Amino acid sequence: MSKNISSLSSRQGIENNLFDRLVEKGEATGTVSDQDIQSLATEFLLGEGSVLSAASFYDFLKRENQGKKAYVCNGTACLVAGTQKELKENLKSQFKEDELGEICCLGRCHEAGAFQAGGINYSGLKTKDFKDFKNHTKSGREEYPIKSNLKDPLLTGKFKGYDLLENVLAQTPDSLLQEIKDSQLRGRGGAGFPAGIKWETCKNFSSDKKFIVCNADEGDPGAYTDRYLLEEQPELVLFGMMIAGYICGADTGILYIRMEYPDSLRIINDAVKKLEDSAWLGENICGSGFNFRFKVIKGAGAYICGEETALLASLEGQRPEVRVRPPFPAESGLFLKPTIVNNVETFAFIYNILEKGGANFAKVGTAKSTGSKLVSLDSTFNTPGVYEVEMGTALNVVINEFGGGFKIPVKAIQVGGPLGGVIPDHMFDSLTIDFESFKEGGFLLGHAGIVGIPESFSMAEYIEHLFEFTAAESCGKCFPCRLGSVRGQELMEKSRHENYKIDPELMNDLLEALEETSLCALGGGVPLPIKNILHYFEPELEEFFIQKEKS
Repeated sequence: MSKNISSLSSRQGIENNLFDRLVEKGEATGTVSDQDIQSLATEFLLGEGSVLSAASFYDFLKRENQGKKAYVCNGTACLVAGTQKELKENLKSQFKEDELGEICCLGRCHEAGAFQAGGINYSGLKTKDFKDFKNHTKSGREEYPIKSNLKDPLLTGKFKGYDLLENVLAQTPDSLLQEIKDSQLRGRGGAGFPAGIKWETCKNFSSDKKFIVCNADEGDPGAYTDRYLLEEQPELVLFGMMIAGYICGADTGILYIRMEYPDSLRIINDAVKKLEDSAWLGENICGSGFNFRFKVIKGAGAYICGEETALLASLEGQRPEVRVRPPFPAESGLFLKPTIVNNVETFAFIYNILEKGGANFAKVGTAKSTGSKLVSLDSTFNTPGVYEVEMGTALNVVINEFGGGFKIPVKAIQVGGPLGGVIPDHMFDSLTIDFESFKEGGFLLGHAGIVGIPESFSMAEYIEHLFEFTAAESCGKCFPCRLGSVRGQELMEKSRHENYKIDPELMNDLLEALEETSLCALGGGVPLPIKNILHYFEPELEEFFIQKEKS
């Protein structure tokens, strides 16, 4: 059935796509009316049930969202900062209680206490500021430091202009692809898959239409590196997408940007408009015969859309459910056409690779993790911010030299979002910022957003938070994730608030089922941090579990 919907959606094309129309209809009131559902179903030749199924999935479109005027961030960084309760009370001085909703994540992890009102994000406000909170806006370099330990930064330097494009488009797609492969660039979205291999697969696949998609909806709570690039380095992202299009034979680039990042949406739209007004975008760019255009899509609140196949389903106006792979998007993606899906940071590296050469890029970092990595630090640090570090940089250097250590006693950090590993403080000296070190240590680098877990914060509550997040964000397609996450949340909630102790074998079986049988990395990934906590914080958790004699 989903393939039929993909084909029907493709008749309208990306310019008039159902998802865009749903967001447009829902923005005025917070939800999509029955009348709108009916009219869109007729226009797109779909059943009303299919359209309603899609609309009802998103936080900003579901019926419960109607009438909401302000949203409190419930991401991990704001949770451990302990700002949410006071923030909600302060907002009640300006909004009715039923006008307040929750949202995750606003990318204001450096300050915490984040909320969105009137399509604008705020954070770090004092109680006295709420009477005129609309006067307390700030963004980008006003908010946090941006530094690098590289002599010649790859992502945090000043953009040098699009002049490089003329030289690049004079070369063949094959020669440019070889530079990408020589760089050994690995995707920065979490899996670390070689970008060159993905692009080569798409390039070699014959099709009348191909797409380049920038996944800017990877909203890991605690990470705001994508937000930095979209707002401070938009040209790097757009350049990388254009080169991907030239190499793979695609003429359309789509940026799927989360609604939670309103500044990012505005700045990217402005950057695209400037390109459209120049000779660097459109038909026959630089006389090369290469045509390219951009389409910016505003998300509607769904963490699962960070998973590439769910994102593509969303773009088609379907419910954003994960698809079985193979086929992979590089062969059959948007509208069943070959599609490159990479995250923001991956595309942003392409400029430097083609300016300096792939071999030169590969000299930076480690043998298997080349280049640099953007790391974001949350409000538990003395100097939270975005830092570009060479792959292989010691974790304790990031914590102490860049982050200035912690403001408060911290017993662990979580790196890489809710699916990333939880690292106890005694292991901070043993890891380096690269894919291999984290994997060997039993963790996951992911986006490399770092959230400090205070000594005073209950690890049982943290586990419950991870299960709750997974349950709320699950697409519901596979039973292990849909049911297992809820069951895990129930177990932790019951053990924390009732006279109930969890059988550790039951918990282990649940985590194994999630890890081995979930369809995607949401259900399959959440066992990692929970296992880390169960292993490294066993004494703290004893009161919540049945104690059995160890053989």
